Amino acid sequence: MSYKSFLSFLIFIAIFSCKNEHEFIINAPKKIQTNKELTISISEKNNKVIDSVQFLLDDKKVKSGKTSVTIRINDFKLGKHTVTAIVFYENKSSKVSEIIYFLANSAPEIYTYKIINTFPHDKGAYTQGLEYFNGFLYEGTGRKGSSSIRKVELKTGKVLQQKNIDEQYFGEGITIFNNKLYQLTWQAGIGFVYDLATFEQEKTFNYTKSREGWGLTNNGEKLIKTDGTELIWFLNPETLVEEDYIEVYTNERKVEKLNELEFVNGLIYANIWQQNTILMVNPVSGKVEGVANLTSLKTIVEKEQKLDDADEVLNGIAFDKENNRLFVTGKHWGKLYEIELIKK
Repeated sequence: MSYKSFLSFLIFIAIFSCKNEHEFIINAPKKIQTNKELTISISEKNNKVIDSVQFLLDDKKVKSGKTSVTIRINDFKLGKHTVTAIVFYENKSSKVSEIIYFLANSAPEIYTYKIINTFPHDKGAYTQGLEYFNGFLYEGTGRKGSSSIRKVELKTGKVLQQKNIDEQYFGEGITIFNNKLYQLTWQAGIGFVYDLATFEQEKTFNYTKSREGWGLTNNGEKLIKTDGTELIWFLNPETLVEEDYIEVYTNERKVEKLNELEFVNGLIYANIWQQNTILMVNPVSGKVEGVANLTSLKTIVEKEQKLDDADEVLNGIAFDKENNRLFVTGKHWGKLYEIELIKK
């Protein structure tokens, strides 16, 4: 066989092989609200025959048989999901997958606020975590060289007890759980556990799945942590390993840069870095149930002191469960406020 004949033969084989290849396509929306039904179908690019299809959502079998399926998704968590189709044809099978994002089923409620009380707050405190416990405020402060944990008298703002952490660490969120005080660090991948009464460090723990340490709270059963993304992590109270997470979404998009946290009446309240906002997040689905814009509160603070708009923002939420009181402050703010959130 001549070289030209051999080359022609190879081209023919290649063309014939390409014509016999199957290319399957999943047809589904990229984003969908969970109050809508999700319809997924499979097609072959050249309209070749498909014998049957097995559909999966996040590796769980949904339905099989037809080339399309409709699924109710109202009970699913929000965020990233994987749709997979296992296609059967000509005694063969092929698997294709696509990513779909589930959004909240409705827009968040909008809240305003009113100031109930005003208290002094240490301007030197770069507030990263705030908690109310047994009549006192506990505060975690940040920045390398000035990070600390503190016990603070509410009415006077006086620091009653303080422990500075090693200057190599940038302190972040805190929470009190089972009479221990837990503190995150920002990028060191490590957290600390202290005796609540003495502030003596008892142990450390490492982040195994979450990216960084930002905000921290608890729901009475697990520690709840943010890492600067749209994810909120749930930590095992014994091992302090991240066991699960939710993704925080509105009906339009994900919400990133989640920072300081507080668990309030069954919802996760979250600050957003560089914004003067509180989100109210459903701890099961990740839905943003409400948004409180507290920008005007920062404006009140600025009447008495100059603030860096990009940094010295609202960051600090504490809740007095027994008396249903909500406290907020910000980084280097000279005031701490008891506020009431009011649905518009």
